Amino acid sequence: MAEIINLRRARKQRARQDAEDQAQQNRVAFGRSKAERSLSEAERDKAIRELDGHRLDGDAPKR
Repeated sequence: MAEIINLRRARKQRARQDAEDQAQQNRVAFGRSKAERSLSEAERDKAIRELDGHRLDGDAPKR
């Protein structure tokens, strides 16, 4: 005898699984954690500050 399934529940489960698969693909394609983004931004800002600190002329426009 065949197993009886609730079609509404099966449809929702399939939609959740499709959304999770899409989320996983997005994490691979775009994913960096907030901590990684803020760390790289802080490193970039520090490098700019150090570079600007070594300028010989004080009137040069900052980046």
